[in-house]
Amino acid sequence: MAEAKTGPKIEDMSFEEALDELKTLVGRLESGEAPLDEAIEAYELGARLKAHCEAKLRQAQERIDKITLGPDGLPKTEPFETE
Repeated sequence: MAEAKTGPKIEDMSFEEALDELKTLVGRLESGEAPLDEAIEAYELGARLKAHCEAKLRQAQERIDKITLGPDGLPKTEPFETE
């Protein structure tokens, strides 16, 4: 498991890097192979990674909102909707 101290800081990670790290942590936690203290640290790190990923997704959503074009070809802002 990559530690925040030895790897890149979470705030410097791309969405993909943070998501990959989160997947690794989840797999390790699900396997049950980590000692309790390490599992707690992994859970805490996972919570920070999750928050970082959510922030990156919000930023991407805002960018999408800003580049929507209207039927006249002029840019306009519309809310991003998911199904």
